[in-house]
Amino acid sequence: MKDNNPADNLAWRVIWRQLISSVGSQARMLRRSMLALLLAAFMQGIAFACLYPIIDALLRGDAPQLLNWAMAFSVAAIVTLVLRWYGLGFEYRGHLAQATHELRLRLGEQLRRVPLEKLQRGRAGEMNALLLGSVDENLNYVIAIANILLLTIVTPLTASLATLWIDWRLGLVMLLIFPLLVPFYYWRRPAMRRQMQTLGEAHQRLSGDIVEFAQGMMVLRTCGSDADKSRALLAHFNALENLQTRTHRQGAGATMLIASVVELGLQVVVLSGIVWVVTGTLNLAFLIAAVAMIMRFVEPMAMFISYTSVVELIASALQRIEQFMAIAPLPVAEQSEMPERYDIRFDNVSYRYEEGDGYALNHVSLTFPAASMSALVGASGAGKTTVTKLLMRYADPQQGQISIGGVDIRRLTPEQLNSLISVVFQDVWLFDDTLLANIRIARPQATRQEVEEAARAAQCLEFISRLPQGWLTPMGEMGGQLSGGERQRISIARALLKNAPVVILDEPTAALDIESELAVQKAIDNLVHNRTVIIIAHRLSTIAGAGNILVMEEGQVVEQGTHAQLLSHHGRYQALWQAQMAARVWRDDGVSASGEWVHE
Repeated sequence: MKDNNPADNLAWRVIWRQLISSVGSQARMLRRSMLALLLAAFMQGIAFACLYPIIDALLRGDAPQLLNWAMAFSVAAIVTLVLRWYGLGFEYRGHLAQATHELRLRLGEQLRRVPLEKLQRGRAGEMNALLLGSVDENLNYVIAIANILLLTIVTPLTASLATLWIDWRLGLVMLLIFPLLVPFYYWRRPAMRRQMQTLGEAHQRLSGDIVEFAQGMMVLRTCGSDADKSRALLAHFNALENLQTRTHRQGAGATMLIASVVELGLQVVVLSGIVWVVTGTLNLAFLIAAVAMIMRFVEPMAMFISYTSVVELIASALQRIEQFMAIAPLPVAEQSEMPERYDIRFDNVSYRYEEGDGYALNHVSLTFPAASMSALVGASGAGKTTVTKLLMRYADPQQGQISIGGVDIRRLTPEQLNSLISVVFQDVWLFDDTLLANIRIARPQATRQEVEEAARAAQCLEFISRLPQGWLTPMGEMGGQLSGGERQRISIARALLKNAPVVILDEPTAALDIESELAVQKAIDNLVHNRTVIIIAHRLSTIAGAGNILVMEEGQVVEQGTHAQLLSHHGRYQALWQAQMAARVWRDDGVSASGEWVHE
């Protein structure tokens, strides 16, 4: 894709192309509205030009001529109003709202297609700023700023060209003001471009900070760190304020200089006209008309460069949107094929993260047999989570092949792959909806009876009966009113309802109390029956019965076998097992220590 983003090239045609692309089905109406505003600005210039003969006829007492030109002025003014009404109607007739709606839908659809690995590198607040803030900056100001710029440029230019017909000297002096603006515009453009882009990025980061602060408030207060985080957030607010102040301060001098040049140029027009009137070579009526127009044009022309900074804001928003839309989704084969069995194979798979120093997986070959339980163990950074991410196709490996039932997962559509895999994470995300809807999200077409059966198998009915509104109890954002074990059981109920043949468990009992762990373990027992199960193990005691244990270290499988086989090898697995058993003895002796293996 050709790179035409506004950060490198602020050509108006580039911004126009991106703008037309962003409004989707409303592009034709936007073109019409812009054309109407252009013609309105032109007709307003014609109306101003009519002041020359009107004032001349008024001073000479020529009533018929005055009436004729007054009618011409009225017609031009009425046409101007009608055209401007039509042009601004892009907003009040609902076209702007429709364009904004369609753009957000396209961004939402792109959000579904973007590889999850890329999304996980961003923050929720920054994504919110893109989907809401950038869209608003992109479209909400377009018509207003276009109207202002056209009135600032086209109307005075038209009136000046008409002045050439009245008196070429006066018209020429008026036209000389416009070339003066060009070098100042190109002088200020790079700085404005950087400032608007920096401000946009700062707003996006701050949005991420605010959302992160709000979502983490419970943890922050528990840890007694809310004051520290508040001070950090306040520092970010102050940094943004300083950036805005610096931006305005840097632009103030240039804006005042440009305004002074414009006003000086217009004063030259007036003084030249006075000289020509005194020498008898210019009609006084023409000078009066010229002064009237100059008084009307001086302020908007002086603010021309400031208005273009809003164009930079729009360009910066367009750039962020275009960059996001340019993220390529993972390729999908033209012809898909669903597997008939559910064993999983990694054949010589290597993968490195875009921002990583080395390979997260390095020439890994492994097998997860169908309808059996396999466990991944190893220290943090060993590659366990990367294995499951690649299986769920958060990203594609740089080398090798991953298959389910002999079918390369790249030959499956995202919907087909998702239908094959259920995941139970340690951190369960619950949406701000009813409990019923939170379980049914796994299979929206499921009946109420099917949802209840899944909840029963997941050991959920006991705590659901205690909720104030039962199944229709709102969960609140992230399900804060439920315990960790209850949230885990809802996650398992989702997996049961989905009924996928492959299940990934990020050992959901690792951080639970004994009572909750027993309930969750019963739910898991119901879930894993006759399925291909992959467990990311944190406590080795929970996976001792697994038929296939894979020990990972530095992106490679260093040991594989059953619990008994691996203990007999006296290798890495035995060392991990002995360390956990020692920690358990320490805990049982009354010392406050965790029986969990804290490495991931």
